[in-house]
Amino acid sequence: MADYIVFTNSVTDCQVARSVYGDSRAFRINLQSADKTCSQFQSNSKLWLDTGADGLHWSDIRSHDYKANPAYKNYIQKFAGYDRIADPTFQQRPDKSVVAGFVNAILNFALTTVPHAHSISVPQLPYVDGSDRNKINRALAEASSAWKLKSKHRTRLILPVILTNQRQLNKKTDRNAKVALAASCLESSGADGIWVVDSSLNDQEGTSTFEHIRFPGILSFHDELNAKLPAETITVAGPYWGINLILWARGLVRFPIIGAGKSCQYHISGGRLLQGATRIAMSPLRRLVGWSPAVRGWLQENLAKLPKGDAAYSEFVSLERNFQSFQADGQARMQVARFYRDWFRRLEASTPDSRALALYQDFSSAFVLGKSLTELPPTENVRSPARIAKQFMVNCL
Repeated sequence: MADYIVFTNSVTDCQVARSVYGDSRAFRINLQSADKTCSQFQSNSKLWLDTGADGLHWSDIRSHDYKANPAYKNYIQKFAGYDRIADPTFQQRPDKSVVAGFVNAILNFALTTVPHAHSISVPQLPYVDGSDRNKINRALAEASSAWKLKSKHRTRLILPVILTNQRQLNKKTDRNAKVALAASCLESSGADGIWVVDSSLNDQEGTSTFEHIRFPGILSFHDELNAKLPAETITVAGPYWGINLILWARGLVRFPIIGAGKSCQYHISGGRLLQGATRIAMSPLRRLVGWSPAVRGWLQENLAKLPKGDAAYSEFVSLERNFQSFQADGQARMQVARFYRDWFRRLEASTPDSRALALYQDFSSAFVLGKSLTELPPTENVRSPARIAKQFMVNCL
């Protein structure tokens, strides 16, 4: 089995995951859509069932004005007490009986829906600035531990730590409070593993602060958290595009989380549903680009700059020849998924001690190549072909 865990949100995601990532350590599915997605996997597949309680993050979830994702509200309101859990006043003085009722309802529903689930997420709310949600998250963790003891079920519990902005990560003084909360909730919940993600991060945006502030802050968070966790804790992070691989290669998490061919960012449950753009993997540059005729023209222009015996030349030729077919979103998703699988397998073939160096060399090659090419078309937010690889490269070691 490969070390990655694949996140899926839809039947299409599951089909991509099953087809391309059949060797995944586990597949994460949403409890909200599990009646449709669970059947996409073989009975012996390890399924991580996420309860989606993080959607109670949205301030208007309790009101009649909530319009972001009606399907989510229809799902979460099945569980008595959901509106109290979402209430900022209740969060600061939680009634443990209400919390226990909500946790028992959602976790029992999870086991009824997918009895063979390998893991289930502990209900948790995303972390906000300050300490306003500390008490509710600890109460949810404690109730989950009590549920597991009472149910006597062997399913593993995974504690979500969903961060919501870079202020929680960039400076050590801010990280300390979140690290302490995560470690406390893990102990209270009796969870077997911990999943960390910065939901505000799209690590391919190329923002100038990524290189020396934001990426180092994420790496430091995991390093500092690991120092407080029991040695046997299962640690996972993502989905991202590159930071998840860096965390894994540097030994800061056991398993990187990846998206099923399209998304490389985590979106909190229950938010507004947006249709993502069709994107393809520009494999020699280790990044994604949007599908457009302008990108195909850029490929044709830059092929003339590359030696014909170069590996990058062959990859660019293949991309250009198949470019039109990638206009179909399904074909593009498969292209991205296959690239990412093959990329990971090459890294995984290195010994654990040499993976960080192998990943550094990989991004370094992409950076050097990118420096020799012309700027990408204006349709791309990050026009420098080398910029994204450089930001990852300097954080590999």
